[in-house]
Amino acid sequence: MGSNEEFPVCEDTVIVTGFGPFGVHKINSSMEAVKLLRGLEVERELGIQLVTKEIPVEYDYVKNEIPILWQLYKPKLVVHVGVSGMAQELTLETQAFNRGYGSLDNTGNLPEGGVCVEGCPDYLESSIDMRTICQNMNSSTCGVVSCVSTDPGRYLCDYIFYSSLRVDKTRTAFVHVPVLNKPYSAIQLAQGLKLVIAEMLEQVRKNDQKQNPA
Repeated sequence: MGSNEEFPVCEDTVIVTGFGPFGVHKINSSMEAVKLLRGLEVERELGIQLVTKEIPVEYDYVKNEIPILWQLYKPKLVVHVGVSGMAQELTLETQAFNRGYGSLDNTGNLPEGGVCVEGCPDYLESSIDMRTICQNMNSSTCGVVSCVSTDPGRYLCDYIFYSSLRVDKTRTAFVHVPVLNKPYSAIQLAQGLKLVIAEMLEQVRKNDQKQNPA
């Protein structure tokens, strides 16, 4: 048996997802950045168990598998990451939308009725204060600029964000990253993600402490 020093007990699990290839994005910068997080000692520095997962660009996969991730890991925080061909900064999304999905996924499918979850609100907002995180990041020395967005589009990025917000909007986030080297490399994007994840986690932990004081 190993000692506690060798096998520290992690109370908090953080799930970070990126997307696989689609369309012109034969290499998806979101997953390329997510894959590098573990090498940045995120687990040790933040005191977490990091779970990373590549998500196929398929509506049915997201619909079926994202709730299972929540049930399996009971995460402290879930951060979905996706690529945007229009983004030039790390873009922190504040809300997701339930309707208007008209773009085919990698399997040529659409959600039934163009809706993420029938009978649910038209939009859901994350409780995480993205504007404060954006300000803190842009005043840091990490070298990656961020911005805040209120519209993640109506494709898999929006769809997965809404799916997780519906489970728990107090610990769900979405970040859009630019295409690789336009202007940031994968490691720069990963370093930026590490910073925003740390900020998000701090907010969630403080909120949980307020809700459940020791």
